[in-house]
Amino acid sequence: MTRLSVNINKIATLRNSRGGNNPNLLSAALACERFGAQGITVHPRPDERHIRYQDVFDLKANIQTELNIEGNCQEQKFIDLVLANKPAQVTLVPDAEGQLTSNHGWDTIKHQTYLKEMCALFKDAGIRVSIFVDPVEEMIEAAAETGTDRVELYTEGFASEYGFDKEAAIQPYFKAALKAREVGLGLNAGHDLDLNNLQYFNQHIPELLEVSIGHALISDALYLGLEETIKRYLACLK
Repeated sequence: MTRLSVNINKIATLRNSRGGNNPNLLSAALACERFGAQGITVHPRPDERHIRYQDVFDLKANIQTELNIEGNCQEQKFIDLVLANKPAQVTLVPDAEGQLTSNHGWDTIKHQTYLKEMCALFKDAGIRVSIFVDPVEEMIEAAAETGTDRVELYTEGFASEYGFDKEAAIQPYFKAALKAREVGLGLNAGHDLDLNNLQYFNQHIPELLEVSIGHALISDALYLGLEETIKRYLACLK
């Protein structure tokens, strides 16, 4: 079964909108675990507009499932945060400063030397590494040369096209998954996956290990409740 890692950034956004600690991010993460999530994902940014750096320390000290820290490894503060907490996984995302949300994967050919250095740094600390990539076979093939353990497919393109032609939408991701298997990389996926498209994606992508879902899941929880929402996402992954 593909594992579900719940991205809790949006819970932190709601908390930060009023200051204080309501909703309590740690309590929400523990509830996600209790309701069946197999991982917790956070994506701290330099301005701490949602996940605060202290949140990462609090989560690492208290959650029982895997912690996945996403972010821009070109920021020294991010590198220091990851090394201080030693999560199960770090996902390297090429965000620009001030970027609203992730919107593209790494050019693993152009940045291969740099990514090799980053993968070695984190793997030497005992942290599994995943690189955020577009569903392009050449980028996955080049990612294998960096020493990464996994790649995470950026799935906004699939989600955008799913309602028009789902068979066409899935094709580049299917080919990317086959390439990942060929070059010996584990496969994750994330961005705009939801209750409408997740089951189809999971059924058509071989050896998908993990999906990271935040915005859609937290939005659904406003209507369905967190427990029922996680239950439905897990059902899509069976």
